[in-house]
Amino acid sequence: MTLDIDCRRLPASDFAALRKLTFLGLVALSVSVSAQTAPAQNTAASAIAGTSMPSNLGLMQYDKPDRAEKILEAATKEGTLTLYTAFRPQDLPLIIAPFEAKYGIKVKSWRSGSNNVTQRVIREAAGKRPEVDVIMMPASEMEAVYREKLLQAVTSPLTKDLIPIASPSHKNWATVFMNVTVHSYNTQLIKKEELPKSFNDLLDPKWKGKLGIESKAEEWYSKVISVMGEEKGLKFFRELVAKNGMSARLGASLLHNLVIAGEVPLALTVYIDLPEKDKKAGKPVDWFSLDPVVAQGFNISIAQKAQHPNAALLFYDYMLSNETQRLLTSLHYFPASTKVSNPYPNMKIEVIDPVATMDTFGKWTKSFDEVVIKNSSSK
Repeated sequence: MTLDIDCRRLPASDFAALRKLTFLGLVALSVSVSAQTAPAQNTAASAIAGTSMPSNLGLMQYDKPDRAEKILEAATKEGTLTLYTAFRPQDLPLIIAPFEAKYGIKVKSWRSGSNNVTQRVIREAAGKRPEVDVIMMPASEMEAVYREKLLQAVTSPLTKDLIPIASPSHKNWATVFMNVTVHSYNTQLIKKEELPKSFNDLLDPKWKGKLGIESKAEEWYSKVISVMGEEKGLKFFRELVAKNGMSARLGASLLHNLVIAGEVPLALTVYIDLPEKDKKAGKPVDWFSLDPVVAQGFNISIAQKAQHPNAALLFYDYMLSNETQRLLTSLHYFPASTKVSNPYPNMKIEVIDPVATMDTFGKWTKSFDEVVIKNSSSK
């Protein structure tokens, strides 16, 4: 299955349908992809003089004291790596540049939405034309790729410094930061003292025509409902949309920019770093949170058929290092490391389970589409 579609040009209702097909279509792809995929053979790493680890594991599972030196030596010989990511486009160069400067290894990056990244990784594997070495994207899409057996396990000493949910037992990915969903508002249109104190406060008629939501917020929607209780949560969203309406916009960054422009006075689903950056830049935007505060891991993995496995492993460790985690906090992200100061120390988050998301995605996509998207003013 090939989906060469510019998702950004689709109406929100059509995009929801496409996203459902993307996830459900992975089941159909799994037979052909899994049949073509064998355990990764990191022969380059195994050939390093003095290395005694099993040839099929290379440096991915190596845990001796000279691990860092061996990785750097092998990565330097490769000299480059290819990254596929859904990282914020404005911040990606700020993350890559220090790595290239420090190690002299060129990062060839391809950035797109998480659906497009997922599709490209699977399409290349099915066509036996893998180019990607490192993948960085949200946890739910990473789980989809993991289920296709397209990732490889990594043993890194840096995972011990991460929050508990950031490193699964299978070790096929690790969390770099948390995508925390908060609510943003235009400070010229809404006063801080007028903000709702709970989700139920959004049912007040004063919010009629003022609310916006990201049109692929199924995971956020399902998590809020599950915390509220399914019956109560569904009743709330049906009542909210019916009473006060909802403007559904494709893309968290677009929704955020529309808040700044005043076109959407209050957005329910934006990532915390976006309004925090622009607030500090003097733009008319701020954010607040209502309980539950929903978050999802933004994860990193190494492709099973990575062409530059050692450079990929060096980049993997780089993203989890204290150095890079501090850089992420300076860019207003919620770090995965417990060894750096969190800019949001008192925030209690409810984390989306990517396994549960994949298992119930069809149900919640259908519900979100019927309850929110079909009854919203979508653009």
